[in-house]
Amino acid sequence: MLGSKKKYIVNGNSGIKAQIQFADQKQEFNKRPTKIGRRSLSRSISQSSTDSYSSAASYTDSSDDETSPRDKQQKNSKGSSDFCVKNIKQAEFGRREIEIAEQEMPALMALRKRAQGEKPLAGAKIVGCTHITAQTAVLMETLGALGAQCRWAACNIYSTLNEVAAALAESGFPVFAWKGESEDDFWWCIDRCVNVEGWQPNMILDDGGDLTHWIYKKYPNMFKKIKGIVEESVTGVHRLYQLSKAGKLCVPAMNVNDSVTKQKFDNLYCCRESILDGLKRTTDMMFGGKQVVVCGYGEVGKGCCAALKAMGSIVYVTEIDPICALQACMDGFRLVKLNEVIRQVDIVITCTGNKNVVTREHLDRMKNSCIVCNMGHSNTEIDVASLRTPELTWERVRSQVDHVIWPDGKRIVLLAEGRLLNLSCSTVPTFVLSITATTQALALIELYNAPEGRYKQDVYLLPKKMDEYVASLHLPTFDAHLTELTDEQAKYLGLNKNGPFKPNYYRCLGSPETRESG
Repeated sequence: MLGSKKKYIVNGNSGIKAQIQFADQKQEFNKRPTKIGRRSLSRSISQSSTDSYSSAASYTDSSDDETSPRDKQQKNSKGSSDFCVKNIKQAEFGRREIEIAEQEMPALMALRKRAQGEKPLAGAKIVGCTHITAQTAVLMETLGALGAQCRWAACNIYSTLNEVAAALAESGFPVFAWKGESEDDFWWCIDRCVNVEGWQPNMILDDGGDLTHWIYKKYPNMFKKIKGIVEESVTGVHRLYQLSKAGKLCVPAMNVNDSVTKQKFDNLYCCRESILDGLKRTTDMMFGGKQVVVCGYGEVGKGCCAALKAMGSIVYVTEIDPICALQACMDGFRLVKLNEVIRQVDIVITCTGNKNVVTREHLDRMKNSCIVCNMGHSNTEIDVASLRTPELTWERVRSQVDHVIWPDGKRIVLLAEGRLLNLSCSTVPTFVLSITATTQALALIELYNAPEGRYKQDVYLLPKKMDEYVASLHLPTFDAHLTELTDEQAKYLGLNKNGPFKPNYYRCLGSPETRESG
């Protein structure tokens, strides 16, 4: 696979366009506001990664230094100040976390070894906007080992691990992120990644579409030199399809979210393990006997339902897609409308990637102490904005846990203000993220090395050969041995003995409109 540049080029098929409304930009990036302004309840430009009522210190532990990273003058050991993190002195702790993650990310480590000589990303200047965790750090350092230059911001204001961001900054990566950013901080960090003198990105790696959206709105001329976009979330993919449909997508884009290795592994297995972790860390609750409604039975919903059912919970499912709904029924879950069970359930979990799945009407009808949380990428699934009214009282319980109290004393427990529960409140399995990160790396290699004309200005699904290659790189971890087809068998099936073994149209069940991101 990595023997020559020609081997990186694999044909892909165009994706199916989804008609999703592009988020309106409600304000333009302003010059750096005052410290008070950064913590004000300002409106967000895009609702996919920030909501309208967050403050910079929302989820920062009280023991942390309250000084904004933007007000600090920090340099790494090499004298560089081209970064903005919480505390560069935490780099040593972050490096240890990265080293642990490397042990569970065998495919990326294998890519480093196989491509040491050729450097398939030599000359690539990648600007990235993803969750900044130890797993992302392994990806970034792998991209660097493959020859790329990287600049990075966070796609979520709560998921950044400050010590990991510090370790990356110490290693020379321009990183602009810290846990508990305000909305102004969020867009400021993205702008610092993009708008730098003497550095022009030629590749984009996005998670949610905010980075791509920002460049389109503020620096559209940059796309003249950008070779492609790699996007891994349903929110960002919907935005790309929207641009493509409108004829405004001016570079090729790779839809990683709908690759089999992302859908069937990251979304399913990652959420199956991390949903319990996030709920336990925030509420210390017992799951046995609890009534739970999971909104959406895509891969994320499947993972959540399986974990909760195994712990003894009574699980209901809501769905709009009859195929996914039938799967839920055959897996033993009762399919309901949310209105039918909202008064009795103990936990409500959204996994749709849609908006206003849980409305103020639903919230008003919930029982006392109902736990409400979101496992989809978009933070618009729960109508949190409707809870910011004078008659309701917000009470901070602990980091990323709020009581919202009604006049009659009823309260609900809202986790992470409706943002992604697992990455905001807990951690996710490194091995599963290794699969997604490897898929992202190969998609970047593919688009960067593709000859002119191979990919048009459209959204493409990951070539099936790449999906299978990603999976094969992880099999040695399990001491797994693949069976090889005989010549006779291969001829009978009409396959190449070395794959691909599935057609390009092989995907997970459910349409792009109903899939969620993990």
